[in-house]
Amino acid sequence: MQAVQASLAGTVFKVLVTPGQQITAGQEVVRLESMKMEIPIESDVAGRVIEVVALEGAFVNEGDPLVMVETDA
Repeated sequence: MQAVQASLAGTVFKVLVTPGQQITAGQEVVRLESMKMEIPIESDVAGRVIEVVALEGAFVNEGDPLVMVETDA
């Protein structure tokens, strides 16, 4: 299992995936808002979303897990 992490501190603007969903490497999974800009957060791996840790409206710090992914093996 691998975590997709926040690349910077900001507010979770939109969660774009749900548990059980298959995703691809490079797919946008969360959009953060920081300094009035929307920043897309993409998954580094392909797999199945196990858990969405991030809640819309919540503040996250750089490195915080946003989505847990069970990687394709």
